Amino acid sequence: MVIVKAKIVDPTHLELPRPIAADCLDCVYVVVTEAGDTDSERREWLDCSAEALRNAYGESEPDYAPSLIRECNPDYSV
Repeated sequence: MVIVKAKIVDPTHLELPRPIAADCLDCVYVVVTEAGDTDSERREWLDCSAEALRNAYGESEPDYAPSLIRECNPDYSV
């Protein structure tokens, strides 16, 4: 996935700062974040992200014991 900031030329055209790796007639997905996004919209995005993360790991994903940690991350806290 590539995130590219584009300039709005008019309501139906965007100007990219550099070429993207896509062939003519390929489809790309554009997500537009607007200044007026509400907290409920943000909550929906967070819920969607959390669901995708849950789907990335199976029910049988092992838990790792603290004794298996070789080097602790001082910035991590439970």
